[in-house]
Amino acid sequence: MRRKRYFVLASSILLIFSLLLARLVQLQLVDTESFSKHHINLLEESVSQRTQEIIIDDGRGQFTDRNGKPLTYKEKSVLVLFPFLKTIQWDSEKVASILNISEDQLFAELETAKAPFIFHGKTPYILSDKQLNEINMLKIPGVFAVRKKYTESDISAAQLIGIIGEDANTFLKRYPDKKGMQNQKIGITGLQKQFDEFLLPEGESKLVFHVDAMGGPLFGINVKYTGSGNSNYPVTIQTTLNKTLQEQIDKKVDEYEIQKGGVLLLDIETNEILANVSRPKMDVKDPYKNNSVENVMLSQQIPGSIFKTVVAAASIETSAVNETEKFPCNEDLYGKPAERQLGDLTFDESFAQSCNRTFSELAKRLKKENPNLLEEYASKLGLIGEIGWQGDVFHFKNFKQLKEDQGQIFAKLESRKDDNLVAQTGIGQQEVRLTPLAIANMMATIARGGELQSVQAVSAIKYHDDTPMIHFSSHDLPYKPISKITAMKLQKMLRHVVTNENGTGRWFKDLPYEVAGKSGTAETGIYENKVQLHNKWFAGYFPFKNPKYALVVVNLGVPEDKGGINQLFSDIVQLIHENDTNQNSKD
Repeated sequence: MRRKRYFVLASSILLIFSLLLARLVQLQLVDTESFSKHHINLLEESVSQRTQEIIIDDGRGQFTDRNGKPLTYKEKSVLVLFPFLKTIQWDSEKVASILNISEDQLFAELETAKAPFIFHGKTPYILSDKQLNEINMLKIPGVFAVRKKYTESDISAAQLIGIIGEDANTFLKRYPDKKGMQNQKIGITGLQKQFDEFLLPEGESKLVFHVDAMGGPLFGINVKYTGSGNSNYPVTIQTTLNKTLQEQIDKKVDEYEIQKGGVLLLDIETNEILANVSRPKMDVKDPYKNNSVENVMLSQQIPGSIFKTVVAAASIETSAVNETEKFPCNEDLYGKPAERQLGDLTFDESFAQSCNRTFSELAKRLKKENPNLLEEYASKLGLIGEIGWQGDVFHFKNFKQLKEDQGQIFAKLESRKDDNLVAQTGIGQQEVRLTPLAIANMMATIARGGELQSVQAVSAIKYHDDTPMIHFSSHDLPYKPISKITAMKLQKMLRHVVTNENGTGRWFKDLPYEVAGKSGTAETGIYENKVQLHNKWFAGYFPFKNPKYALVVVNLGVPEDKGGINQLFSDIVQLIHENDTNQNSKD
């Protein structure tokens, strides 16, 4: 009996020892870089216990505008102090003299320091280039003047650029071959996500001081600088944005208190995004609150009468309309008295004054000829399908710059064959859903004479030394375009919207740039306090004779008698004209 007890006891001790040994193997050999469900990197944690460090740059790539101006960060020259300065003699008098402060101010912050810190903390003391050089020439251990990157908290074009965050599980799913790096920040939305693999850090840049268990110096008072072993990184994503215009337009949108909607501005020649303003404004602390993380400019919306441009293009090319034909614009879609009594109007006049009866009738004529014509011409004008830049980049097949909604004309096959539904579709209602980006692209396409191009948000990826890694060249979209003759007729019609004395864009006839465009007021079917909400649009291009810009302004979900966007559109055109005039005077 006693022998049996000894056997059980010995077996239990052996089992416990085996379990402890297995745990030790797991900790030191197997899961050293991704321990537990939290994916803790034990190697990094063990090193951090023996060091005091301050990060100068987290190593993740950053974003600039088309001219190289930083969008997501600011670089500031600051003073870094290490706590061991409290225990040694150093030339504090000289440092204070260079900073034009008292020694007491230096010692006051050092007194409570337990880790390396930036002098003046959250509102750092900013050094001039002269001060930076003079401090570093002193070569005092534990005193460093450095250029540190600070992430911008209020980024213009925040929804386009996107957000980043830490999520070890998502990281490992996205990059299963990068085990050990799972605690790095990754792109969650926008360009941050689309270009994430390029932006991942090769390593942090930091100042490191080794300490013992008591916090004392382990190897004397030497502080080491560590950084990425690859001088090409971190990379910079050069966007197509114009920072000056982006920030100016951003302020204008706030001025007019747009709650949901925004502005999209394209360079017509290159089809590059110059400005992308989306509302609601990004909530930095909680970007998912009120869905402020959404880029409304890349999301499907009801376009209203702007879609009449597609009906006009299809009607011209298929000869579904005679230019001298007149339409009863005192009637609505169903032959009943319309709210706006416009009289009998020609095709061109109907477009300028946005007569619903004309374009519902034309949509039904097109349906009889071919139920797919509206979708076909929406494609020809760059409204549906993926219109953002895509192509092969290194080992990335079909890499996409933008995560965008695709446009929709009909949600169901049977909708194409129903006269009532087609009539509603002809005026941009029913199941029609388009993004502001696509509408801006349509205006740019018409302004270029029908030439279809993909839309770019990024022009290049650059190495750390500013040499190019990749240059993104514009390319055509894989759709058959409208004819140049049709494009010319549409150009004149869009201009008549502004020049016609009763045109829906007549508010823009006296602007410094001649504008061509189309208005839209779409019913949403959503009611607030028994009042239906509308989407209000104006999309156009300018200058008319030498097109440079395509501009879309939209205010979503507002009462019919409020939330007009004409003044905002006007202000932006004038703002751009002023910028161009100032730039030309400098040149």
